[in-house]
Amino acid sequence: MNERPGNQLFDAYFTARDMREVFCDQGRVQAMLDFEAALARAEARVGLIPQTAVAPIEAACQAGHYDFAALGEAIATAGNSAIPLVKALGKQIAAHDAEAERYVHLGATSQDVMDSGLVLQLRRALELIDSDLAQLGQTLAIQARRYVATPLAGRTWLQHATPVTLGMKIAGWLGAVTRSRQRLLELKPRLLVLQFGGASGTLAALGEQAMPIAQALAEELHLTLPDQPWHTQRDRLVEFGSVLGLIAGSLGKLGRDISLLMQTEAAEVFEPSAPGKGGSSTMPHKRNPVGAAVLIGAATRVPGLLSTLFSAMPQEHERSLGLWHAEWETLPEICCLVSGSLKQALLVTQGLEVDADRMACNLDLTQGLVLAEAVSIVLAQRVGRDTAHHLLEQCCKRAVAEHRHLRAVLGDEPQVTAELSAAELDYLLDPAHYLGQARTWVERAVAEHSALTA
Repeated sequence: MNERPGNQLFDAYFTARDMREVFCDQGRVQAMLDFEAALARAEARVGLIPQTAVAPIEAACQAGHYDFAALGEAIATAGNSAIPLVKALGKQIAAHDAEAERYVHLGATSQDVMDSGLVLQLRRALELIDSDLAQLGQTLAIQARRYVATPLAGRTWLQHATPVTLGMKIAGWLGAVTRSRQRLLELKPRLLVLQFGGASGTLAALGEQAMPIAQALAEELHLTLPDQPWHTQRDRLVEFGSVLGLIAGSLGKLGRDISLLMQTEAAEVFEPSAPGKGGSSTMPHKRNPVGAAVLIGAATRVPGLLSTLFSAMPQEHERSLGLWHAEWETLPEICCLVSGSLKQALLVTQGLEVDADRMACNLDLTQGLVLAEAVSIVLAQRVGRDTAHHLLEQCCKRAVAEHRHLRAVLGDEPQVTAELSAAELDYLLDPAHYLGQARTWVERAVAEHSALTA
C-alpha cells in the first residue's frame, strides 16, 4: 500500500470514501502527473517538442511509480509538492528514454502543476457533490410529497407556534439543496479553468508558441483557458469553497431539525434504525441521532476552514509565500467534510421514520392554544381586530390557569359563542384546517427541483 499512515479512525464517519480517494496522496499525485502528460501532448501538437517524446513521458505519468513517503519527505525541503515530483518524473523518464527527459515540464512552473492538478481534482469533487445533491433532492421531493398534509407543531424560538406540515418542513430543506445545485452550475465555468503562466505568469519561456500551447493544454485537460493566469487571484477557489460552506450549513440545518424532532420530549421524526446505530456505551435504551451529528459537525467545522481560504486571498505579487500554502489542505478538507455530510443526509432522509400520531398528540399539548390565532382571525372579522385579540388573549390565560382545553373555554364565553357556532369552533381548532399554503410551498419546491433535474 503506497499511502502514508494517517488518522483514519474517523474517516468513514465524516468523509465519503470516493471523495477521500480524490484527495488522497494517490489522487493528488495522479492529477499533477495528468497535467505533465497533457503538457507534453500539447507541446508536441504545437511542434515545440518531438512527438517521440510524448509516449515516454506519458508512460512515466502513473502515480503508482512513485514513493509517496519519499515525496512527502522531499516536500519538507522543497516547499511544494511539484518540485520533488517533477524531479522524480524526470528520473523515471530518463531511465527509459534520456532524450524524452529533456522535454518534461517545459515552460511550466510548480504552481501550474499543482493548481491545474487541483482543478482536475475539484472537477471530480464537484461531480460527486452534485450527484449526491441531486439524489438528496430527489429523496426530499419524494418525502415532501409523502408528508405534504401531515400536521405537526410549528416551532418558533423553540416554542410551539401555529401548525405546519412535515412536508413543508422537508420542502424547506429541498429548496436549499436546489439552490446549492444552481450555484454549483453557475460557478462551474469559472472554476474549471487551466492554470498555466510559467515563472511569473508571462509564459515568456515559450515565446510565440505560448498561447497555442496554452490552448492545446486546456483542450487536452478538457478545461477552459482563462483570460490570464491566476496564480495569486484565488477568488475561483474561494467561491467554490463558499458554496460548499453554504451546502454544509444547509445540511446542518437539516440535521439540527431532525435531531430536535428526535428528542425524547418530541419523538416525532427519527433517523432510520439499524443494529448498533446510535447506541450508548452505558445506556441500552439510547437511540442517538448519529447521522445528524455528522451534518451538524460539518456545518460547525467548515466555516473555520472557509475563513482560512478568505484569509489567504490577499496573496503577494505573482507568487505567494505561505498564503498559497495555507490552501493546500484546506479546500480538500472542506470537500471531504461536505461529502461525508451528504452521504449521511442521504442515509437519514431515505429512511425517515415518522410518528404522525405523536405529532398530533404534541400539537394538542397546549390544549388548543396553538390555534388561538385561527379563531382570532375569524372573530376579528365580526367584532374587530382589537376586541377579538383581547378576547382570545383572556380566554388563553383562563385555559392555562384552569388547565382546560381552549375549545371548552371558548365554548363557555358568551362573546365568542354569540359570533361562532360550535361547528365553527370545532373546525377552527382542527390543525388540519389551518395549514395555509403548506401544500403550495411543497409543490413549488418540488417543481423547482424537477426543473433543474430535467
